[in-house]
Amino acid sequence: CLPANQERFANGRLATVQFHPSAQVVMTAGHDRSLSLFQVNNFHLYYNPRIQSIYLESFPIYKACFSVDGEQVIATGTHHRMFFVYDMMSGSIIPIQKVRGVEERFLRSFEVSPDGSFMLVTGTSGYLHLLSMKTKELISTMKVNGRCTASAFTPDSSKIYSYSKEGEVFIWDVRSRKCLHKFEDEGSLEGKCIAISKNNQYVACGSASGVVNLYTTDVCLKENHPKPVKAIMNLVTSATCVTFNPTTEILAVASRETDEAVKLV
Repeated sequence: CLPANQERFANGRLATVQFHPSAQVVMTAGHDRSLSLFQVNNFHLYYNPRIQSIYLESFPIYKACFSVDGEQVIATGTHHRMFFVYDMMSGSIIPIQKVRGVEERFLRSFEVSPDGSFMLVTGTSGYLHLLSMKTKELISTMKVNGRCTASAFTPDSSKIYSYSKEGEVFIWDVRSRKCLHKFEDEGSLEGKCIAISKNNQYVACGSASGVVNLYTTDVCLKENHPKPVKAIMNLVTSATCVTFNPTTEILAVASRETDEAVKLV
C-alpha cells in the first residue's frame, strides 16, 4: 500500500485519519490547520488522488470526524470553544461559534452516535454534553465523578459508556440521561480510552499503565468489580487508542507515546 496522503503530506502532526463510511475516501486532518480528502483506489498504481483540502485559519485541528451519512465533517480545535462543520454536499464550511448552555473553555473530544442522531462532547470537570447532530444544539448535560477521559456509544446508540480519569466507567441511558450503572476498571490508576465492539459483546478499557482490560458487556452492566475476560499487557506506554474491527474478531490497541506501538489482538 502507498501512503494514503502522498498527494499532500501534512506539515504538522496528523490528529485524525478516518475512512469515509460509504465511499472509497480517506480523510486526514491535523495541527497544520488543514483537512484533506483522498480517493483510495486501485486504478492509480502510483498514488491516491487528492479530492480536496480545506484550510481553517488559526485553527489547529484536535479531532475531525465524518457524520454517519458521510455528508458532513465535524472538526474541533486544540484551543477553541467553537468548532467547524464542513458540508461536503455544498462545499460550505459552517462555523459553530458557541453552543448555548455549554460553558466550556475548549471543545475538543467528541463522539458521534452510530445512528447519527447525537454528538457527545467531553467537557471539563466530568461534564458530558449531548448535542443534536441535526441542529448542533444542546439536548442535555451529564456528569461523572472526577474527570471524564473517554466515552463510547453502544452500537444501537441507546447507551453511553464514560471512562473517568479515576478508572471508573459510568453507563448512561441516552433517552433518560440517567446513570444506569457504574463499575471499576480492574487495576486502572488512570483511564485513557474505551471501545465497545460492534456486536455489543465486549468492552475494552485502556489505561495509563498500558494495560487494556477486555470485559463482556453483560458483566459490566451487573457487577461493580467485574473480572476482565483478558488483560492485554503488550503495551509498555499509556494506551491511547483501542478499537474493534467490524466483525469483533480483532482488537487493535495502540499508544501514541512511542513509535510502532500498535498491537492486534
